[in-house]
Amino acid sequence: MIFKVEGHKLRSGLLAFALALTAGATFLPVEPVHAQTRTLPDFTDLVDQVGPSVVNIRTVEKVAQRGGNGEMDEEMQEFFRRFFGQPLPGQPRQGPRQNRPQPQEEERPRGVGSGFILTPDGYVMTNAHVVEDASEVLVTLPDKREFKAKIVGADKRTDVAVVKIEATGLPAVKVGDISKLRVGEWVMAIGSPFGLENTVTAGIVSAKQRDTGEYLPFIQTDVAINPGNSGGPLINMRGEVVGINSQIYSRSGGFMGISFSIPIDEAIRVSDQLRTSGRVSRGRIGVQIDQVTKDVAEAIGLGKAQGALVRGVEAGSPGEKAGVEPGDVITKFDGKPIEKPSDLPRLVGNTKPGTKSTLTVFRRGASRDLNVTIAEIEPDKPSKRASDRDEQAQKPPASAAAKSLGLTVSDLTDAQKKELKVKGGVKVDAASEAAARAGLREGDIIMAVGNTDVSNAREFESAVAKSDKSKSLSILFRRGDWAQYALIRQTR
Repeated sequence: MIFKVEGHKLRSGLLAFALALTAGATFLPVEPVHAQTRTLPDFTDLVDQVGPSVVNIRTVEKVAQRGGNGEMDEEMQEFFRRFFGQPLPGQPRQGPRQNRPQPQEEERPRGVGSGFILTPDGYVMTNAHVVEDASEVLVTLPDKREFKAKIVGADKRTDVAVVKIEATGLPAVKVGDISKLRVGEWVMAIGSPFGLENTVTAGIVSAKQRDTGEYLPFIQTDVAINPGNSGGPLINMRGEVVGINSQIYSRSGGFMGISFSIPIDEAIRVSDQLRTSGRVSRGRIGVQIDQVTKDVAEAIGLGKAQGALVRGVEAGSPGEKAGVEPGDVITKFDGKPIEKPSDLPRLVGNTKPGTKSTLTVFRRGASRDLNVTIAEIEPDKPSKRASDRDEQAQKPPASAAAKSLGLTVSDLTDAQKKELKVKGGVKVDAASEAAARAGLREGDIIMAVGNTDVSNAREFESAVAKSDKSKSLSILFRRGDWAQYALIRQTR
């Protein structure tokens, strides 16, 4: 049937047609389509369940006590002695340094963090950075009991630490299965942000396996985490701990909607080693790796951009002995696929040193298996003692040239040169601002500035001072057995 209508006749025609269709019709009730409804979660039971297991951690640090009675800072007095030939008027004259009384140590509060009870007999898990350099650790339970804690061990690479208090019958947390954690799932945190104990915040998991360049793949959430929350638990809706709150993304020092937690399975693996031996043993194969780009994958016939591209192989390393060559793409480790470069160090690091493993590499259009014996990565050096920091504080202050780069450097001793097998260079004592952004860090050995080799701190300062401040400055440095370049943007 064909209808032809024009103008206002269209509306009247449609109305008549509708009335004709509905005449004598019987209407059945229409069931509305309900969207899936969910109520907001109630965290009260979780707080009652997990809250008694969350502790507040305060740390104390021993520092050298400065002279009182209005005495001026020693560096300022030295300034007046050099340029005016006498101490500042009104300040007492001091004898030779060796005859002066040694500064006394005093204890000062260092920081506040969080933790949670791992076992009923007093093992507590927290972040390594919470207890770093602490001379005393105080653990306060929710029932207000306070204990002095012993640091069992701390692992900087994963930022996991375990401390022990002398108590029994404590309420330990339940450990969750990280494989069941889903993006979008509700989670809760309990801790001491800004020192405010027993503070509860909540949100959702916003990402898993977040690679931030650290040793571990983090859990990313939008749970409000602030300074002082570090070391506290991330809890799922079943009352299980799934992570340790460790880092925040912030431009202001406060919460900005993104926080990162250490997966609990990785933290437990580390804590088990810390409780057994006080340190963590990790594997290494001695290769320098990079990302496989789409262009590289197509050029070598790999097809998919995956794996870890080998940029260099350390001399005498397990990788060299196994036959790994620069330009290889490592696609599997013990049969486990390497999707991105960060997968390889994590898998190798979790392998016990001395284990015989298999590397699958893609080379010249074909895959091949190489047998490699895992070596042990150099363990973290112990934290500096207060006396060590005092000695470092007595070093001459950094020059203006070095400060402009965010660097503090010092000469290498003859023993260090012999150990490192170098003729010269300067040791990085501290790196911040521009230098830190370029990738330099404490312990690196700077060999050259621009095109100028440096043998000591004086030559380093001279080379920096003569450099073109309008251009980025290239730094050749050595870290371990590797020589690398960094580009530092100079500040005028």
